[in-house]
Amino acid sequence: MNEFNWLDIMIIAIYFIGIISYGIWVSRKIKNSDSYFRGGRKFNWWIMMGQAFGTGTHAENFVAQTGASFHVGFAAIWYQWKNMIITPFYWLIAPWYRRSERTTVGEIVVDRYGNNMGLFYSVFAILFFVFAQGVMLKGGGKVVAIATGDLISVNAVILSMTVAFVIYSFFGGMVASAYSDFIQALMIIALSFLLIPSGLSAVGGFEGMRNTLPHDFFQLFNDKVNIGAFTILMLALNGIVGISAQPHMVSMCATGKTERAGRIGQTYGSFVKRFVTIGWALTGLIVAALIIQSGKSLDDPEMAFGYATRVLLVPGLTGLMVASVLAANMSSASNFMVNTGALFTQNIYKKYFKATASDKELLWMGRISGVLLTLMGVGFALYIENVLQGFLFIETIAAFMGIMIFGGNLWKRANRYGAICSVFIAFAVYYYLNYLEAGIWQFVYKWKPDTFGWAMLAGFTAFILVSLITKQEDSDRIEKYFDNMNRASDEEISKVDGKKPLAGKFGKDLILLDFPGWFTKERWENFTSRYREDWVGFLLAWIFVLLLIFIAWLVVQL
Repeated sequence: MNEFNWLDIMIIAIYFIGIISYGIWVSRKIKNSDSYFRGGRKFNWWIMMGQAFGTGTHAENFVAQTGASFHVGFAAIWYQWKNMIITPFYWLIAPWYRRSERTTVGEIVVDRYGNNMGLFYSVFAILFFVFAQGVMLKGGGKVVAIATGDLISVNAVILSMTVAFVIYSFFGGMVASAYSDFIQALMIIALSFLLIPSGLSAVGGFEGMRNTLPHDFFQLFNDKVNIGAFTILMLALNGIVGISAQPHMVSMCATGKTERAGRIGQTYGSFVKRFVTIGWALTGLIVAALIIQSGKSLDDPEMAFGYATRVLLVPGLTGLMVASVLAANMSSASNFMVNTGALFTQNIYKKYFKATASDKELLWMGRISGVLLTLMGVGFALYIENVLQGFLFIETIAAFMGIMIFGGNLWKRANRYGAICSVFIAFAVYYYLNYLEAGIWQFVYKWKPDTFGWAMLAGFTAFILVSLITKQEDSDRIEKYFDNMNRASDEEISKVDGKKPLAGKFGKDLILLDFPGWFTKERWENFTSRYREDWVGFLLAWIFVLLLIFIAWLVVQL
């Protein structure tokens, strides 16, 4: 077993110095609050991909996946691939955020439901970021502590990560975050496959693994995983509705040079994560074989990744692995810090404290509030213990909040009364059913598909019924909201009517918009040309889904 030594420490130090210096260097691009919060909407598609992949990948992802595959075999990949079937839908919803012409999702909620709902969402979003940063920092701290043989404590890792990403995010904002995310995404990809060559050599290759492990460890589907069609359906519902309400969606989808750059970034950045998951699952099999062959045991399957790092990597590569783990968390935390500052500044400070604030004031308020709210996340990280359940809880509350955002784009008639009722009823049903089963009240319950399904059904039912029996939203405001969604965001504003041209002229009308409109004759006119960008991209994304499943199948045939 390799000891963590000076070479590993030097590599980690180089990583910290390099990523901080790079973030500060690109901060020269920051000229105003828009460039700080949205990067001036000038990112290329490859930066958008790196940002989506880096922000969506955290330390607990590869630790949990490796541990699950170590425990039940390769089929456990579906624990991480639960969102595979909804990834093509990212192509369809990404334009919502760019066409809104807003800086935060909170502002979009204001446009759709009014000021009070915007404030309600903004409070949720800030808490979302605080909780998310906390569990990510805690997860990264635990992994690094194990990988270094407890040479560095969990809390020391948390504080070191925080200092690094706060410095480059404070000065560079979304520009530093996005470009650093791209670099750190490359490191995460390296992390995902770094253990495989030495691991296969140690266990005698695929033949050695097959001779050591049960046959069902090499199946793409098996009964041990216990993920049925209903569970996958509920996880998919959780994913597609929940992601629409996640507060960083504007930065994920609307900061590119073009609308297509946002679509490519969100969709194919997510596909990169699905691809590297294959490496995590294979690493789990390698560790399972290695443990059996060496006559040892692991008390906790989630120790598998840290164990592999200690045993399989030579000095230097262990440090690179630790740096990659740090990158996985810092990329997400950096993006969240900038978005938290944007939410507080645009939706609370500017609206309720100083409407006449200059752009320079907004820029500094965004920086300062981002740092202070991040420190709350650090406090949460030092407090919590169960990282995995913390993430599942965050995804669940986003799905309940997503009813009003996802549903609000699918249905023009939705109003603020239905929106607020949907959220509270979904939460009430969720907690009541969990209480009946567990017998105690808890803040965080273990995620169960049936409980989640009933809560979502109750929430959507309330959303529809209450909206139908209460006063409609102002028709002019709603028409303006949906008119923006029907405009080509990449085109120049017309000097004639002061609006951008209709997207349908460019083949960019949106399929997932105003669902009842699909029952009208007009909606089907010139379908293939009007919706060309949507349906071509959607079908291409499904080809990638099938390709990734095929690659995974090939791996288990080796």
